[in-house]
Amino acid sequence: MAAPVPPRHDPRSPWRSEGVPGGSPTPNGRRSRGGCLVQIVVFLVIYLGTGLLYNTMHGDGTTSVDYTAFTAQLDAGNVRTVYSRGSEIQGTLKQARKVPGADGADERATYTRFKTYKPAFANSDQLWREIEQKKVSVSASPVAQGPGLGQSLLVSLLPTALLIGVWVFVARKAGGGLGGMSGVLGRKPPKPVEAEQGRTSFADVAGIDEVQDELNDVVDFLKRPDAYRRMGAKMPRGVLLAGPPGTGKTLLARAVAGEAGVPFFSASASEFIEMIVGVGASRVRELFAEARKVAPSIVFIDEIDTIGRARTGSAVGGHDEREQTLNQILTEMDGFSASDGVVVVAATNRAEILDPALTRPGRFDRVVTVSPPDRAGREAILRIHTRSMPLAPDVDLAQVARTTPGMTGAELANLANEAALLAVKRDRARVTGHDLSDALEKVQLGAQRPLVMPQEERRRTAYHESGHALLGMLQPGADPVRKITIVPRGRALGVTLSTPDADKYAYTEEYLRGRIIGALGGMAAERVVFGVITTGAENDLEHVTGIARGMVARWGMSDRVGHLSVLPADSQQPYGMSAAPHTLDLVDDEVRRIVEECYGEACRALEDNRDRLDALAAALLEHETLEEADAYRIAGVASPSELTDLTKE
Repeated sequence: MAAPVPPRHDPRSPWRSEGVPGGSPTPNGRRSRGGCLVQIVVFLVIYLGTGLLYNTMHGDGTTSVDYTAFTAQLDAGNVRTVYSRGSEIQGTLKQARKVPGADGADERATYTRFKTYKPAFANSDQLWREIEQKKVSVSASPVAQGPGLGQSLLVSLLPTALLIGVWVFVARKAGGGLGGMSGVLGRKPPKPVEAEQGRTSFADVAGIDEVQDELNDVVDFLKRPDAYRRMGAKMPRGVLLAGPPGTGKTLLARAVAGEAGVPFFSASASEFIEMIVGVGASRVRELFAEARKVAPSIVFIDEIDTIGRARTGSAVGGHDEREQTLNQILTEMDGFSASDGVVVVAATNRAEILDPALTRPGRFDRVVTVSPPDRAGREAILRIHTRSMPLAPDVDLAQVARTTPGMTGAELANLANEAALLAVKRDRARVTGHDLSDALEKVQLGAQRPLVMPQEERRRTAYHESGHALLGMLQPGADPVRKITIVPRGRALGVTLSTPDADKYAYTEEYLRGRIIGALGGMAAERVVFGVITTGAENDLEHVTGIARGMVARWGMSDRVGHLSVLPADSQQPYGMSAAPHTLDLVDDEVRRIVEECYGEACRALEDNRDRLDALAAALLEHETLEEADAYRIAGVASPSELTDLTKE
């Protein structure tokens, strides 16, 4: 199946439209004010520029000469008339003379009208007597007139006209409309596009079946509005899609419009915000007006928390523009603008910060949580993103889905694309399982980087990663170790990859303590073997601190703190904002206690299994990378697959 055609984006509007019937961009085919005014400004600039260019090229026909050339022609009796004002002298010759400095030029380089300036030391009386002797006619008016009123007006208005033209161009590029009210120049409505083939449908979406069931009601309502109206049902005003980034919220909104066969308008909330107050609200009105023209239709607003966050009483400046835009959205959704037939679908990663007036029934009637897919969903998503790829027989998408817990649809799409890129680089005819495995390592662990380490550094890294892996193998209920490597990847000198066999949605205290012990295994191995620790445990300590703090302050796993939640629900708020100072001191004490206890257990476990730790480190130094089966065999620990087989028997 061909990939769906993305919606076209008219650069003159802040939104994209898809599946809109063709037609005139403005009512009655009239041209918008902004377009007319821009054309007038362009015409004025061209007109003024042409006049100035003509005046520059043709001038007034007068040749500037030096004072010596003028007196020479006066002595020769070749001056017919003169005119003088101040030190300027103009006049005409009886016979044409060559332009000074035109030696070697053709005979046409001559002049009869001249202009010169009398030096301050020249004797005016003597010049006047000589003019009288030569019977030169003294004129009362200039021989060459200066620029007329029209030409002066052209020259003076040209810079202003150019500035106006630049101002208009920049303002329209910045977002249309030059004023806070309705905009002096306005904005061209979006040019409708013809209905497109290959629009997104539910066939292009997988892994979130429960969300599709929620949205099927909207699709059915858009397809059969009369059947619902007969039963007294009303079309939902809005559907809010909430979930982590990359879970497919935008794709779902487009799929709803594609399944229902209705026009689809999409925009990011940030595209409505401008520096000038009122422009965002004007754009919202325009968007809903266009959607109502082709109703039933869907308006999709991405990242709505940009303008929809809870309002406060201290809004000034730019915040006032955001609130006016939000108020306009509330008005449009509340029915005051008769927006029947328009369903608003919005997406956000932070639904908890949205304004209650926006999320109440009657505006967003449904809040649909879009979560990362489970294992079956990941396999279905991988099949969608690899359906146009030639796959080798050794590709097992079910196995790839099993080793990618927590990955979103966008991350799985990136994984499939990375595998295809590797296959092209390796000149393969098909994408193989090895390509997918390497792509997964690149996505999860980072790209390999060529780094030549000293032998002692390699040995220390081998023991560090072996400590992680061995404790992960020995801890009950820990995630299986999939791969160990001391090949530098990303910012790490080595990596131990552990992923669960099945998706986990709730974690026990034992499991979380096991993860802390495993994360501290690298630092514990350095302490046991070398007697010192290095900076290589920085990321491990950050991970450990986050888990321990969650156990104490969010999940009630500390007897001293009790069953309380003392961390803010919003991860964007600073730590401790919702707790008293003495409670925070208690939390820090408990976090330190848990981490120290787990570190002690990690050191004791490695000392008791020193032979296994040495065996793993030696194998890593020899092979650099160990797969799951080899790692468990060398450590002398039964792998999860062997335990599963024993259980079946």
